[in-house]
Amino acid sequence: MQPLALVNARLVDPASGEDAPGGVLVIDGRIATLGRAVTAATAPAGARIVDCGGDVVAPGLIDLRAFVGEPGAEHRETIASASASAAAGGVTTLVARPDTSPCVDDPAVVDFLMRRARDARVRILPSAAITKGLAGEEMAELGLLQEAGAVAFSDGPHCIAHSGVLRRAMTYARDLGALIMHVCEDRGLAGGVAAEGGLASRLGLTGVSREAETVALDRDLRLAALTRARYHAIFVSNALSLEAMRRAKETGLAVTCGVSINHLTFNENDIGDYRTFLKFDPPLRGEQERLSLVEGLASGVIDVIVSDHDGQDVETKRLPFAEAAPGALGLETWLAAALRLVSAGHLTLPKLLRAMSTRPAEILGLEGGRLRVGAPADLIRFDPHEPYVLDPAKLHSRCRNTPFDEARMEGVVKLTLVAGEIAHA
Repeated sequence: MQPLALVNARLVDPASGEDAPGGVLVIDGRIATLGRAVTAATAPAGARIVDCGGDVVAPGLIDLRAFVGEPGAEHRETIASASASAAAGGVTTLVARPDTSPCVDDPAVVDFLMRRARDARVRILPSAAITKGLAGEEMAELGLLQEAGAVAFSDGPHCIAHSGVLRRAMTYARDLGALIMHVCEDRGLAGGVAAEGGLASRLGLTGVSREAETVALDRDLRLAALTRARYHAIFVSNALSLEAMRRAKETGLAVTCGVSINHLTFNENDIGDYRTFLKFDPPLRGEQERLSLVEGLASGVIDVIVSDHDGQDVETKRLPFAEAAPGALGLETWLAAALRLVSAGHLTLPKLLRAMSTRPAEILGLEGGRLRVGAPADLIRFDPHEPYVLDPAKLHSRCRNTPFDEARMEGVVKLTLVAGEIAHA
């Protein structure tokens, strides 16, 4: 592999918080040297030189939740299209949801995904089902699924209602050293399509209370305390859930949580005239709740941001709001949307990238997410200030359901490296 030197860059290491000029030398897929000493003059003979012109060079993004359609939903997304979208958005590793057809509840499906992912532009890691058929009734063979290559366990968009089943799964996962990633939603309290409150009433939409999420989260945190399992709440979307997670962390539990980029950048008013591209599960809430999430991210209560990439075809989105499927594209717009938090002064760039790279790597036990000698050369180069208008027709996904349709954005990814190989340029 030809050595590659990224020179004249702004190096941002979210693991250490360092933000300084310098360069990175990549040899054999790993970071060989970095810092001010890496220049075009000091690069080894035969190395390819990339003058970054002051652009940011940082670890590649790691997304803990994305829908990849294979097997069974290739009309929505394929491994090839998802990996192209990811590379274009600066994502070098993504965790695929298990709710495919068939779902990922058998080692053979894990093996299929891993073989298919070998030719992908980025690293695609399978998560496996907690319960057979994602039905929430009978625990899947967690040990065999982990041996096959599953990096975590989740029931996709479903919350396991039976506490006994979830407790057994957490106990087994603890003994395996595995991670449980769970969506918190009490089905008896959910069932709506918008956040409960005045806006939903005015629009004539059934509401979902904050307690639908927080009651389930409280239950999960108590089970985590009981079993001492590693537990990750995929989403928190309101201040009540933030407070529950804060208390759990203060007691020393091995629990973490994430937030969707959509809930950090939109609020319920963005639904406007029944815009189905902004229908999400959990639903968007008021501006005060959004600001609470931003504060929770800044304070460290929220560990990671996820793209929640979920391609939907036209037949499931061009419907009345109450009937449309929830979800939106996210991989290609994830970084640019998140940079709005930096522009608004809510977060520093290293702090933001920590939630999108370093912390996900730590939670999964991966090598990436940091700029240091010997680390994998999963790197991105981007200009955080370069503006553009999003054209959905230019997205790499097979679907077009982006909530940022024709939005003015900043943050262009110019280069994505995975193990030193160019995945996007």
